[in-house]
Amino acid sequence: MNDEGPIKMPWFVYIIECKDKKLYTGITNDLTRRIKDHNSGYGCRFTKYRKPVRLLHSEKFQTKSGALKREFEIKQLRREEKLELIEH
Repeated sequence: MNDEGPIKMPWFVYIIECKDKKLYTGITNDLTRRIKDHNSGYGCRFTKYRKPVRLLHSEKFQTKSGALKREFEIKQLRREEKLELIEH
């Protein structure tokens, strides 16, 4: 804690591409660790057998709530729309 209150860690929404070219969207407050988790087989069931993964896109948020809302929005997109988002 500092004079301004507790230090808040940022949250990230991310999109990764698996070795089979499938896209996965998730959130985390430690992007580096989360990508390592996915590549070691501990990230989630979806990526466990699709590694290696590579980070294609991330967005930073001040709150978990903001990251969750954006994750939901991205998950509603079609693959083509996700790829378009990644390009910009």
